[in-house]
Amino acid sequence: MPEFDTSHVKNIVLLGHAGSGKTTLAECMLYEAGIITRRGSIAERNTTGDYHELEQERGNSIFSKLLHTKWRGYKINIIDTPGYDDFVGEVISALRVADTGVMLLNAVMGVEVGTDIIWEYTEQFKTPMIFAVNKLDDDNADFDKTIREAKSHFGSKVVMVQYPRQIGAGFHEVIDVLNMVMYKFKEGGGKPDKLPIPDDEKSRADELHKELIEAIASNDEGLMEKYFDKGELDEDEMKVGLKKAMINHDLFPVFCISAERNMGSGRLMGYIDNVCPSANEMPPQKTKRGEDLPCDANGPACIFIYKTISEPHVGELSFFKVYSGTIKVGMELENETTGVTEKINQLYLVEGNKRTSTNELVAGDIGATLKLKNTHVNNTLHAKGKNYELPSIEFPPYNMTVAIETLKKGEEEKLSQALHQLKEEDPTLLVEVSSELKQTLIHCQGDMHLAVAKWKIEHNFKLEVKFVKPKIAYRETIRKAADSSYRHKKQSGGAGQFGEVFMRIEPWYEGMPEPSDLNVRGRDTYDLDWGGKLVFYNCIVGGAIDARFLPSILKGVMEKMQNGPLTGSYARDIRVCVYDGKMHPVDSNDISFKIAGLQAFRQAFQQADPQILEPIYHVEVLCPDDLTGAVMGDLQSRRAIVEGIDSEGHFQKVIARVPLAEMEGYSSSLRSITQGRAKFKMRFEAYEPVPFDLQRRLIDEYSKTAKEEFA
Repeated sequence: MPEFDTSHVKNIVLLGHAGSGKTTLAECMLYEAGIITRRGSIAERNTTGDYHELEQERGNSIFSKLLHTKWRGYKINIIDTPGYDDFVGEVISALRVADTGVMLLNAVMGVEVGTDIIWEYTEQFKTPMIFAVNKLDDDNADFDKTIREAKSHFGSKVVMVQYPRQIGAGFHEVIDVLNMVMYKFKEGGGKPDKLPIPDDEKSRADELHKELIEAIASNDEGLMEKYFDKGELDEDEMKVGLKKAMINHDLFPVFCISAERNMGSGRLMGYIDNVCPSANEMPPQKTKRGEDLPCDANGPACIFIYKTISEPHVGELSFFKVYSGTIKVGMELENETTGVTEKINQLYLVEGNKRTSTNELVAGDIGATLKLKNTHVNNTLHAKGKNYELPSIEFPPYNMTVAIETLKKGEEEKLSQALHQLKEEDPTLLVEVSSELKQTLIHCQGDMHLAVAKWKIEHNFKLEVKFVKPKIAYRETIRKAADSSYRHKKQSGGAGQFGEVFMRIEPWYEGMPEPSDLNVRGRDTYDLDWGGKLVFYNCIVGGAIDARFLPSILKGVMEKMQNGPLTGSYARDIRVCVYDGKMHPVDSNDISFKIAGLQAFRQAFQQADPQILEPIYHVEVLCPDDLTGAVMGDLQSRRAIVEGIDSEGHFQKVIARVPLAEMEGYSSSLRSITQGRAKFKMRFEAYEPVPFDLQRRLIDEYSKTAKEEFA
């Protein structure tokens, strides 16, 4: 029998901006429950959560960590997450399997940008949420300001369950308006004394208690009637109402803690046990088919893989949540995505980098297993004969791209294997081998994300690599019509080559009229793989060129469009009309007309007012009001067009259109000018003409490179 049934398993995720104290709070929770005998600290690099060498080196969380503790008959699974936006994938995957989120607010800084960004994801998942105001022992703490900001950002659903009697170095007493007691902590923290609320706090506590009851009752008709009848709700009624309101995302209770001094973690865990929902109290999971999958330990087995890591000398460790049934060692489950049958040879409870073997895990629990041969993040494994597939985690688009190269030749295959492994572990890191740019590209969330990838490649795979500036995928087009002709003639003994093509090229646009002075015999429209169109017309009269040679002319045109005349970039949005030519009864063949078509197109292109287009990105920067000017100034130095500024709570959102060529190093630059207090996201918007001086420079650089290649 499992030690805990489904109703006694609680899954929480610790969330918050970098430096809000998540890892320290997790350490307190483990210590208070007796899982560890000594609290580690970030400064001493010995916390249970931040065990990775890189995290200890940098002093902050980089990866999400699964921990668990036992508290008063309940098992609490804790997922500690990083606070930097570069590692948002770790946050989203943790939110996918958690049943309650604990959002830490730094009482010194208030609601920070990272908090707002994470909150967006909690709203998508409709995760029941608790706020824990931390660092109340700091001399610069401001609890009231933090609460005002929380209500401003997240609405009137933010409701106080606790408030501090004092803040700063003297913080050691918390008034609890749910239980209507005062908790008084000793100097070393730990278990507090439970005391009556002092007379000088009674009025405020009563007022907040009443506000809490009214907030709870307003979300439940039955409780509202009881409140009107009695003028009060008892503690059990309040807890039932709070749980329901949290599940419906209607109330977000606020608690007070000092994680550094171990004050408040026990009360928080008590609330998690007594009030926060277990997985079987949450709405049932929906499969991709729209069917309900109840969280029932007696139901058919079904697990969802939310994270994988590769451990040296051990293999791939897959983290999962049991959504239905009871998972036992030796069980065979079917992967709905790949169709592969996987045998569960080991089951583990996880405590940071420590694993404890277990024989079974019930519905609602979270654990790990080793060496699933063909199972990845977002895969659903289920009992044979079922067709369950749970919705995938949707990860955000990337914000930064670099090219990667090995320092030693001949290690390309080894690098490819390393990048494949990194991509398996981190779905927000994308790898692209670009045939267009002839580079291997890494798409990631920012410079810290990239630094972690580089560290892993160098330390885990023993490869020396360097990041280089990625080439820009420019496009080429034309702005006016031009005619040209080209005769290809070659005689070298035996059969010769002959083909002559007369061609007109024009800028293509949707709805343009047919050529009025040419006899159109046929038309084909091609949607180009790289965007835009090629419209190809057969306007030959009198059999000047046999129809069988037109595909060869088209092939020559297409070949040159894949290697544009100006910079070697793809060409797009061009109409080509082949209207005359000559052929030889013996020497004309496909290769002759392919070469003639290519050269005629190249000549015409150069005469048709050619234009280089560059990718333009829509960029949104979220920053504090006092940094808006610095953010805008930096963007304008990058040829950005600032389109507007919107307010989002206490933050400003600067919206701009920026050439991709100017976004190199933006992640580092933004972090530098805002001290890490701003975040950005970007997405491709359109191709637009480059300025004249830049076009001239790009053409000159390409000409120089081409000469060097053929020298």
